[in-house]
Amino acid sequence: MNPIHKFTSSRLYHLLGSTRKARIVSASAVALALCAFGAAGVAPLAPDAGDLPVTTVTQDLASPNLTSQIDALEAQDGTEKYMREERIRAGDTLATLLHRLGVDDTAAETFIKKDKTAKAIMQLRSGKRVLAQTDDNGSLLWLRASVVDAQDVPVKNISVARKGEGFVAAETPVKLERRVEMHAREIRTTLFAATDSDADGARLPDSVVRQILEMFSTNIDFRSDVKRGDRFNVVYETFWQDGEFVKAGRILAGEFTNRGVTHQSVWFEDPTTKAGGGYYSFDGKALKKAFLKSPLEFSRISSGFSMRVHPISGNWKAHKGIDFAAPTGTPIRAAGDGVVDFAGTQNGYGNVVVLKHWNNYSTAYAHMSRFASGLKKGQKVSQGDLIGYVGSTGWSTGAHLHYEFRVGGESKDPTKLNVIAQAPLTAAELARFKTVSGEIAHRFALLRPQGSAPTDTLAQK
Repeated sequence: MNPIHKFTSSRLYHLLGSTRKARIVSASAVALALCAFGAAGVAPLAPDAGDLPVTTVTQDLASPNLTSQIDALEAQDGTEKYMREERIRAGDTLATLLHRLGVDDTAAETFIKKDKTAKAIMQLRSGKRVLAQTDDNGSLLWLRASVVDAQDVPVKNISVARKGEGFVAAETPVKLERRVEMHAREIRTTLFAATDSDADGARLPDSVVRQILEMFSTNIDFRSDVKRGDRFNVVYETFWQDGEFVKAGRILAGEFTNRGVTHQSVWFEDPTTKAGGGYYSFDGKALKKAFLKSPLEFSRISSGFSMRVHPISGNWKAHKGIDFAAPTGTPIRAAGDGVVDFAGTQNGYGNVVVLKHWNNYSTAYAHMSRFASGLKKGQKVSQGDLIGYVGSTGWSTGAHLHYEFRVGGESKDPTKLNVIAQAPLTAAELARFKTVSGEIAHRFALLRPQGSAPTDTLAQK
């Protein structure tokens, strides 16, 4: 064997026993260079693996100490645990539900039937989820379920757990996980076909669709204006429990491009002062009307703001408000954001509520049959909140709402006042609003098709 090549092979073998890759690479480079140098001669044969030295290493290995693990297993009850999930079915009894959950525990069934808290599980509606854990004998270890309200929203959690030889039941408030979702849609046929589409993995909830219509209806006639190619982006909140969708919340921002014109709206409630609580354009201007046209959803004006013959005294007298005819019990809404200044009885007004608003505005609602539950002086109300019900208390000849709009304490005709927007944001609130709107603008940029941007943008009016 060529001495040079013999040296190289020996050197490489020595290096292969080392853990330092750098030395292997270096030695390999040397070997290659030497081989190249002698390339004009006959190529050498690789060393036979049987000629290479073999080293045997003997090392005593300690057996693993499993004592602690065995002790831990022996400390358990020696049973397996199983967790199951089931949905309430029409016609279910507690026995059939427990059977599907793998529970074979007479004591647990008896406890649930008799315990004041636990028996709420027996009133769950179809489709509601129930979780249970049992041992391998079917004995119940724990059971959990959520009680929902009329809107199918969980309001409390009910749990039953084994404690010693018996069971305990507990009731806790539901803690929902809040998420923010954002979706983009292009209208190819109709608006509702676009909202029902799950092209990006999610169909828009009906409550979100209703909010979109309400948000942009002052700018877009959805019956005739929407056309193919229009687009909209929406950012909204959703609420989840244990990974399961519960409900959709408020739209946080919306952007609708109709016939080349883009309308935008951002929800803002100041995190410091809790002021705002409405939709704004991206420059911070309020989009919500300061006052509703009517405190009643469905009514007719039975007497306007004018001189009239008083229905009781018979005297010719100025009517300082507007009367809305409606059946007794019709809900009355706050016309604007404000604070309850008075809630009680006043002479001919009967049961009356007076709300103070921004900029020296106030509104009065008279002849109520009763007030909203818990309504009291100093309470903050938002536009549209329930404050009472139509009645015929005080000097009234029939069920109706007497509504007054006052400026500086003086009654004015609301139909002739140009009070368009709600109270503007202060300088500090505006600064915080810009942080929110900046984040929303970034989200909208992500939702738009690549390379596109709203060329003609209008705030909702």
